[in-house]
Amino acid sequence: MKQILLIDDEQRMLDLLSLYLTPHGFTCIKKTTASEGIRFLSYHEVDLIILDVMMPTMDGWEALAAIRDFSKTPIIMLTARNDDTDMIKGLKNGADDYISKPFNEDVLVARIGAVLRRSATEGPTEKPLHFKGLSLDSLSYKLSYNGQPISITPKEFALLELFLKYPDKVFSRDHLLSTLWELKAETENRTIDSHIRNLREKLRQVGFNVDRHLKTIWGVGYRWNDKFESN
Repeated sequence: MKQILLIDDEQRMLDLLSLYLTPHGFTCIKKTTASEGIRFLSYHEVDLIILDVMMPTMDGWEALAAIRDFSKTPIIMLTARNDDTDMIKGLKNGADDYISKPFNEDVLVARIGAVLRRSATEGPTEKPLHFKGLSLDSLSYKLSYNGQPISITPKEFALLELFLKYPDKVFSRDHLLSTLWELKAETENRTIDSHIRNLREKLRQVGFNVDRHLKTIWGVGYRWNDKFESN
């Protein structure tokens, strides 16, 4: 059975969602705060998350950002506001769909089915990437060097994945920020440099000769060399 994590501060809404979804073969896990939901996700896998936007302490937007830092699990945002701006914001920041309250039961189930089918279609196409002893698996978020696990953050993982997929291509800071962070380059260049510095250090610690491959293109950005370069 597919498992759905429901995060909403209204117990009545959690019960209603569970009442709608359980007969369709879904197992529902109910959490009344974003922090509880995130904590659950840290130790358990689910097939889909339904996340309410308007919650106290940590709202749905903050929870969405926190979840996307470590999980690719499909997320449907749920809100009482019927506002295109909110919908665009949610989809732009990593949500997979957006449903306004009140909602029709059949429409909800259909949207869930569509998101799950899309996720199933996209997921298996990702194959592990290998480079001179490095192994990066985007499905499990695991990185290793000659079998030795390497602990890196989701953003560092995303950077390395991009470099390995497109060796010898120069990526400007502007491009990396807009693609991976959706931030304005003129104010956030240090964000990229900091993550690159941390990534280099972690690869050095396991013995990978990162300085031979991850090159700084001064005034532009970064490039991952596929072959050794002479100094």
